[in-house]
Amino acid sequence: MLNNKSILITGGTGSFGQAFTRTVLERYPGIKRLVIYSRDELKQFEMEQTFSTKDYPGLRYFIGDIRDQDRLRRALHGIDTVIHASALKQVPAAEYNPFECIKTNILGAQNLVEACLDNGVENVVALSTDKAAAPINLYGATKLCSDKLFTAANNIRGHQDIRFSVVRYGNVMGSRGSVIPFFLEKRKTGILPITDPAMTRFNISLQEGVDMVLWALENAQGGEIFVPKIPSYRITDVAKAIGPECEHPIIGIRPGEKIHEEMITDSDSYNTVDLGQYFAILPMAAKYTREHYCKTHDCHPVEPGFAYNSGTNQDFLSVEQLRTLIRQHIDPTLPE
Repeated sequence: MLNNKSILITGGTGSFGQAFTRTVLERYPGIKRLVIYSRDELKQFEMEQTFSTKDYPGLRYFIGDIRDQDRLRRALHGIDTVIHASALKQVPAAEYNPFECIKTNILGAQNLVEACLDNGVENVVALSTDKAAAPINLYGATKLCSDKLFTAANNIRGHQDIRFSVVRYGNVMGSRGSVIPFFLEKRKTGILPITDPAMTRFNISLQEGVDMVLWALENAQGGEIFVPKIPSYRITDVAKAIGPECEHPIIGIRPGEKIHEEMITDSDSYNTVDLGQYFAILPMAAKYTREHYCKTHDCHPVEPGFAYNSGTNQDFLSVEQLRTLIRQHIDPTLPE
């Protein structure tokens, strides 16, 4: 699928970008070019220690910001496939610096859409977040806007052979700033603070996220928001898995935080289909109907009023399952 293709990933030095780079270099040795596009020169330097341009001649490191449309256009010259992973993601930082978040997550997304259309890109997959469903914080609201920009971009492609789609999933196990690395570090103090004992979250591994993006590249028709079927966990079970001997004081939820995350709202149910391994929220303004989509993609509509929520999810990870996953993906030294 990607052999003899040129690929660019925005935010390519992040957790996802590095995992995606490793997977693509392993599975598609015949790629023409893989461009890591980001604005942090130190992270690029550090990433090059692992993924060297000497070892991988098709690898390129471009310093640039998605706010800079001219730089984007230059970087996208000759690119076939784009993965958009760049975003400002910290909820408190977005609340304190709202327009900075808007400039990157919304205006940057539109810059990328236009640059892709101007450069003959064939396939674009943008990464979203569960916080974009019924958002209550600015970060989630900006990602919802970004999702709409990418799905609607299919309406302005004209006769160009280009597809825009979105992948939306929950918390990535072990990603920077997430709760599990935070608890692993705090375990040394003997205290693991719990925001709310009822809190739940979706869980997906980094590799599962990468595999889903690769699946979307191959299967998207254009305009879909793909959502994986993944398990949930209780924040109290994470604390028990990491530090059962620690104190677990209740400190209250942070501003802009939900007790349960959702990836599909009941309002989305009228445009959502079940693909088996994934759900797809179809665009409201599309050139195809849900019925036509189901006939051509071997899927079926979800029930009206269906919602996909981490609190009502049918699949929950146990304490032992969490401990096993943490040892497997993050910290192999975690005690049995």
